[in-house]
Amino acid sequence: MGADRDLRIGVLALQGDVAEHAAAFAAALSGRPGEHAPVIAVRHPHQLDGLDGLAVPGGESTTISRLIEKNLMRRPLLEFEGGVFATCAGMVLAAREVDDPRVHPLGLVEMTVARNAFGRQRESFERDLSVTGLVAPFHAVFIRAPIATRVGPGAAAIAALDNGAVAVRQGRHLALSFHPELGSDLRLHHLFLDGL
Repeated sequence: MGADRDLRIGVLALQGDVAEHAAAFAAALSGRPGEHAPVIAVRHPHQLDGLDGLAVPGGESTTISRLIEKNLMRRPLLEFEGGVFATCAGMVLAAREVDDPRVHPLGLVEMTVARNAFGRQRESFERDLSVTGLVAPFHAVFIRAPIATRVGPGAAAIAALDNGAVAVRQGRHLALSFHPELGSDLRLHHLFLDGL
């Protein structure tokens, strides 16, 4: 699918680790055929036009939720036809339901998500995960990570820990509770790009 055509990717740049996502996607695209446009920072609705994919980064989900409303991004994000690569706080925002009333999720992925499921920043950890679609385990970095406590029939858990799913795929969307942009392993980025 995405491997044989040029792709345009953006990163929602309202708050969070935007630069890391932009760098990771730029590196992933540079290894693929075609002349890909630079990864762009998306701050305004019109910047979604023509994008094939959008990364929604980690950060503070309540803050990003508020900034989506303030910047009039909610409807454009709901109408966005490309794929969404959502990590950590992005996974919270992509969910259908969230355990915090301060977050207004976008409902892009049929799942219920618990914010900060593993505790505070000092409870951050790393783990090798078995991920459907990848041959070898993926080394995942969890920082104040959420977890999907329920995955609906339209979505599929592709990686899980004992208390729930940590990677969920639905159509073109990929939601991850960890931070693949913090390492050099780009296999999940390629998995996402292949589905566009």
